[in-house]
Amino acid sequence: MKSLKQLYAKYKEIILYIVFGVLTTAVNFVVYTALIFIGIDTYVTNTVAWVCAVLFAYLTNRSVVFNSSAKKSGAVIKEIISFYGARIFSFVVEMLILYVCIDLLGMDQFIPKLAAQVIVIVLNYILSKFIVFKKPKDNTEQNTEQ
Repeated sequence: MKSLKQLYAKYKEIILYIVFGVLTTAVNFVVYTALIFIGIDTYVTNTVAWVCAVLFAYLTNRSVVFNSSAKKSGAVIKEIISFYGARIFSFVVEMLILYVCIDLLGMDQFIPKLAAQVIVIVLNYILSKFIVFKKPKDNTEQNTEQ
């Protein structure tokens, strides 16, 4: 039992990111599927699903996964802009994957969507960890010295 607690403590951020990444993907996929079934265009559907998922992701990543310390309005606004900028980048990557797989290769809509989500989850973690919710250098240096 002790080793499980140690593993969790060591990989807590990644574990939480995976849990909330899966939940974010579920939000995205449920909205996407519901809108596809009522007949809305694939790209409009994907955009609406993305907006819902990004809102969920920002709230959970900020408060639970990366424990953002940004409190001043300027820092929070910068964080939000960085978060949405990173998500826009990964959204473009996802849309390109869908375009290539669905429009150019003629694949079914759902398999490329799932594959794109895996790529997007990994890309979003990297962008969030090292750009959006990056810990201040002075905090990192203090933690290293202790």
